[in-house]
Amino acid sequence: MRQNKKSAAIPVIGITGGVGSGKSAVLAMLEKYFDTAVIQADQVARELMQPGKASYVRIVDCFGKDILEKDGSIDRNKLSGIVFQDAERLEQLNSITHPEVKKEILSRIARIKSEGRVRRIAVEAALLIEGGYREYLDELWYIYADDATRIARLKEGRGYSEEKSRSIMENQLGEAEFRTECDSVIDNSRGYESLFAQLKRKIDGRPEQEKSLGSGGSPNLPQK
Repeated sequence: MRQNKKSAAIPVIGITGGVGSGKSAVLAMLEKYFDTAVIQADQVARELMQPGKASYVRIVDCFGKDILEKDGSIDRNKLSGIVFQDAERLEQLNSITHPEVKKEILSRIARIKSEGRVRRIAVEAALLIEGGYREYLDELWYIYADDATRIARLKEGRGYSEEKSRSIMENQLGEAEFRTECDSVIDNSRGYESLFAQLKRKIDGRPEQEKSLGSGGSPNLPQK
């Protein structure tokens, strides 16, 4: 396994993978059964886009007030419609949001470590590799699912068409790149019991202190 820094008392695990691979299910299971604090880049980005937050003013200045709801908040659907098929506009948005999100994530990691209330931290983002997070992580896990499974999840969970799903997938890193850059692969194509078993094997903790899947029943967890 690649080692980039000395292990901290509370290790930080990066969770990455393509859209529809089921990263949210992994995070939910880690949080529920494995004493893990979860940080999701998308959630952080949404928070920072609220009025008065770090990214808000710059996004409105860049994309105009037409993207605003009546209450002054950013309409994410309108913003997505602008950047979805415009690489230049997407790059503008990313240049605003990504540095602020990274800054906030690192701040949250530091705070969670100082509090010492959990056994590990999981940071999830599709762009952990491209965003230069590697030096802050003790491990980086690739959440894998085959293309057909991912597209089915996106259709059911987000209402995406196959065309939109494939378009997004094509603009992300491919499987070979994820496998090369990451320390471990978690196959999230085979159901919750398989996922739990893989996480149980992966986590370097004290098994007797972890909850068993049987104690809480089969979880109803989201796929992302």
